Amino acid sequence: MADNPLERFFGGSPFWVVVRLVLLSVVIGVLLSVLGFDPWNIWWSLERLVRRIINLGWDAIDSVWRYFILGAVLVFPIWLIVRLARAGSNRS
Repeated sequence: MADNPLERFFGGSPFWVVVRLVLLSVVIGVLLSVLGFDPWNIWWSLERLVRRIINLGWDAIDSVWRYFILGAVLVFPIWLIVRLARAGSNRS
């Protein structure tokens, strides 16, 4: 353990602690920027992020719904025809 009170406070050499903090801040800043955060208006950025996530969820549901409808246009009539044909063949 370091005897220097400044090193004890920082948890190591103050220079290297500051260098690590600067590098970590840059990495986290890049990640937050990719997510759409703006440092000048953080509240608006958070709201925009939440809205984008919600929209992504609804877009996914919309896409699945469209695929369902597209497939159902063929699947349900074919299923109904097969069921009716089988029901007619069982009667004879």
